[in-house]
Amino acid sequence: MKLPNVIQDLIKAQNTFDSVAYATLFSETSVVHDEGKTHTGRKEIQKWIDESNEKYKSVMQPLEYTEKGNKGILSAEVSGTFPGSPAVLKFHFEINEGLIQSLKVTG
Repeated sequence: MKLPNVIQDLIKAQNTFDSVAYATLFSETSVVHDEGKTHTGRKEIQKWIDESNEKYKSVMQPLEYTEKGNKGILSAEVSGTFPGSPAVLKFHFEINEGLIQSLKVTG
């Protein structure tokens, strides 16, 4: 499966629990929607993923990726210390100029 570089880097950062590297893949004005909350900008995104890593220790295994224009949907098996692990989640991306502009995580 061919993944954009930024998504390959995101998976690597997630699987190594590197919240700093993870946050640098987002634009300064990015928005993340996850678990009913919205996180805006790199600083908030880094805090969110750092807390999520601490709480869930989640790792991702990509299953499928579809792309249309600058939008893509990654289906991935996510496993960690959360109820129902492992679970298949969908990551809805909007990518502009090599950076993630928005991410919405759905079940």
